[in-house]
Amino acid sequence: MSQQAVYAALGVRGYEHRSIRLGEGSVIVRLQVKDQDVCCPGCGSDDVVRRGCQIREFRAPPIAHRCVLLLIDVPRVACEACGTVRQVALTGMAEGHRCTRSFVRYVIELRKVMTIRDLALHLGVSEWLVRTIEKEYLQQHFAKPRLKETTKIAIDELSIGGGHRYLTIVLDLTSGAILHVGEGKGADALSPFWRRLKASRARIDAVAMDMSAAYIFAVTKHLPDATIVFDKFHVVKLMNDKLSDLRRELFREATDGLDKQVLKGTRWLLMKNPDHLDDERNEPDRLQEALALNQPLATAYYLKEDLRQLWSQKTKATARKFLNRWIRRAESSGIRILQRFAKTLQTHRRGLLAWYDFRISTGPLEGVNNKIRTLPRTAYGYRDQTYFRLKLHALHTTHYALIG
Repeated sequence: MSQQAVYAALGVRGYEHRSIRLGEGSVIVRLQVKDQDVCCPGCGSDDVVRRGCQIREFRAPPIAHRCVLLLIDVPRVACEACGTVRQVALTGMAEGHRCTRSFVRYVIELRKVMTIRDLALHLGVSEWLVRTIEKEYLQQHFAKPRLKETTKIAIDELSIGGGHRYLTIVLDLTSGAILHVGEGKGADALSPFWRRLKASRARIDAVAMDMSAAYIFAVTKHLPDATIVFDKFHVVKLMNDKLSDLRRELFREATDGLDKQVLKGTRWLLMKNPDHLDDERNEPDRLQEALALNQPLATAYYLKEDLRQLWSQKTKATARKFLNRWIRRAESSGIRILQRFAKTLQTHRRGLLAWYDFRISTGPLEGVNNKIRTLPRTAYGYRDQTYFRLKLHALHTTHYALIG
């Protein structure tokens, strides 16, 4: 392979070759700027006088597990046109770093499939350099997510740091990109997003979210023409919570020791999808035993399972009839927890049935949230908040969440 081909592969062009040798675990290449390329870096004039030369070292992509070091003789020139004295500009070098642009691209590509630590060890550089290169790339490409083409979004909150810190996430349901990361939870965390959205003049048709009063107020105020779609997974989870509360209440009220014993181990069985009950652990029989001993618990359980069918009706009209029947059954059950929950669904029926107009949910956010929870170690424990937020905005482009 010719020297020109090797230098082209390394991303180095426009230099004269002086020497190449093998060092300890490295390839050291000596280059110099071509005479015809020596000009003023400020005005571009070639009417310059040389004022010495300095050797500068740059990193290039490795060859066969050996790091490549470029030693370049950089002339210092005095410009007769503008009067400045400076080193000549170097082609192919990354601004602000002692490495080539091809080295930067190499780092960015490998960061998609390697952790910071592993990549730093592979390249023989500091973790700080790897992180800085990636941060600058993310800043350039993901600092300001485009909102103009966005039509459907999902809003949800995420607990991180052991539950002591919350983030409010806004996701573009079409591209999968995180559009906004708000500190805390509630309406205030969305304020910067509404300002950017208004400036972008984007038209939002539908918003998927839970039945949080703060979110409902904020979306209604800032997106009066958008359709609110209450997330079905949050509704079912809320029903599971009510069922768990009922089981706990019945356990406290039970006087028979056998009833207490049966109810004691049924919390997760009540919440499980019936198809996921483990026969080997006798879970179906244990569940049936608990339901047979307690009629209110059985009523709530079967209502919970029926509620899942709300989102599998053929039309919106049949779904409306189904919801009306479900609410009536819950109200007539005589169980206060179910009656209060039925009132909640009645109040939010419009957003529940809106799923048949826009079949969206916050489900995609759950996958994103799982990735977010694996990021703290790559973000150095959140010490660099800017870097962490940029990583979130670029999360939809990664192959998987990186750890370590």
